[in-house]
Amino acid sequence: MTTTAAAPTTDTELLRAAAEHVRRHDTAALLRALLPGLDGVELRALTDRCRFAHTALLVFPPDADALHRLLADAGLPADAPARPSTVVRERLAARHGRDAPGLEVGILRPPVTGADGEQRVVEVFALTVPPGSDLSELAELERELQHEAHLGFEVDRPDPLVLRGLCALWERHGARPDGGGYNPHEDGTVLYFTAPAGSKAGFARVELYAPGDHRELLAEHLARHRAGQPAEALLRQLTGAWTTQALAAFAELGVPEAMDQQLPRSAQQLAQAVGADPETLRSLLRYLAMLGAVVQDGGGFRLAPSGELLRADAPGSLRPLALLYAGPFYRSFGELAGTVRTGQVAFDRLFGENHFDHFARDPYLAELFDRSMAASTRMFDPLPNHPAVRAAAAASTPGAPRTVVDLAGGTGELLARLLTAHPALHGVLLERPQVADAAREFLAQAGCGDRTACLPGEFADVPPGGDVYVLSRVLHDWTDERCREILRHLSAAMPAHADLLVVERLLPEDDSPSLATAWDLHMRCNVGGRERTAEHYARLFADAGLELVGHDPLPLDAHVLHVRKSAPASRI
Repeated sequence: MTTTAAAPTTDTELLRAAAEHVRRHDTAALLRALLPGLDGVELRALTDRCRFAHTALLVFPPDADALHRLLADAGLPADAPARPSTVVRERLAARHGRDAPGLEVGILRPPVTGADGEQRVVEVFALTVPPGSDLSELAELERELQHEAHLGFEVDRPDPLVLRGLCALWERHGARPDGGGYNPHEDGTVLYFTAPAGSKAGFARVELYAPGDHRELLAEHLARHRAGQPAEALLRQLTGAWTTQALAAFAELGVPEAMDQQLPRSAQQLAQAVGADPETLRSLLRYLAMLGAVVQDGGGFRLAPSGELLRADAPGSLRPLALLYAGPFYRSFGELAGTVRTGQVAFDRLFGENHFDHFARDPYLAELFDRSMAASTRMFDPLPNHPAVRAAAAASTPGAPRTVVDLAGGTGELLARLLTAHPALHGVLLERPQVADAAREFLAQAGCGDRTACLPGEFADVPPGGDVYVLSRVLHDWTDERCREILRHLSAAMPAHADLLVVERLLPEDDSPSLATAWDLHMRCNVGGRERTAEHYARLFADAGLELVGHDPLPLDAHVLHVRKSAPASRI
């Protein structure tokens, strides 16, 4: 309960305030006050599946008779016996470093009729504190801080799917997991949340009560609660390097290829298949099960969907990224402090050259890099339907097909998608000589080689006369000045009617979480580039005589920026 200068301070005053709160509120009004931003559909979903059931508080009578007098003084019936409270007893013990068996906490639920005629209760937790007890200090502190005061909502017809949906909705609106438990005395599962920062309900905590045993969901809820605790959260973050290496070792050893999604195999069987030490492999697999990459099934392990993406032959395989991030980029990230201190690229200092030159001289790394770029191509899925691409396809004629020009397009994954979706289009791909050769082969296998020209060259060699130009995940590799040079080459080659589509991750204008924030640090440490906001890109485009028309979201937190040539200034 929120405390103010005029807040009740005695147990009797607290009980009276709680009873009055129950009388005055109904489910819908309380949910609107509790979760700012709920829309009508979400409110209906909540009111259909849960109801305001109680207001709760913790009191500290000296004995059972005093508890009954407290209830009577607050106008609440006092004839029902108290039942044991497992959840609150455990919370008090953890908070104050006490043995739980020494804290006999009971629950009473005297009924109250709400303003809407609904029957609710005041949930009274009672810890007996006789005069002179060593619990007196605990009682005074708890009475002042009201840790156990909360609003309670009971879930109707609880099943795991409904409960998960309700929890996700509460968290989406700012409520955060705050513990919980299973009470075997009444066969009920309690999920606690902290109220959102903007809540106007007057209580800092909320309870979702689900009749029945839902301990599997409770375990997930408690894990999210622990992950939100500063020390545990920091420890998980500090061990992030272990995660990178564990996933990469899993991929490098070929363990995903030796596993099945349906049939569990023992660590001994898998170790024999890949040539590994059984006990150490079992330890790795247990860790990966915690990450969700594999599933422990009896005495064996199955491949989870995310682990499937580490197979070399999986569609959209992320294996190349795992090996890069755990290989040369992992080494250079160890020098991040130097990059932050000086602004210099750690990769360049460590390897003596930039990563493009370094990879170009190593065929294995060059191939790994090209395959890693293809690993995130799911972000390309919406691009064949972009209005600029569809317009070019519609304007194509048999004698005069429109052309898509993909600059630094890798092995041609994006261009192949565009040409496959629109058979009337032709394509041009500009890349480094060795990559252009690989792209030519890939595009031929994709069935569009006869409509594509693969040209070796640099950004200064942008072919003129295209109708749609594509620049995918290129500008974030470079400094602002180099971006301006690239864009000026583009602007000079683009006809007045042409469109430019730029695929990048955009840094958010506010502090909302984004993959771009992580990639910004990666680019600065390993490449010398950076991620940018849409406004920043707009300034770079303007410096090259281009104009940002708009941008739309893509999968994997990417965006496509639609750019055209700026209209010439009118003469007076």
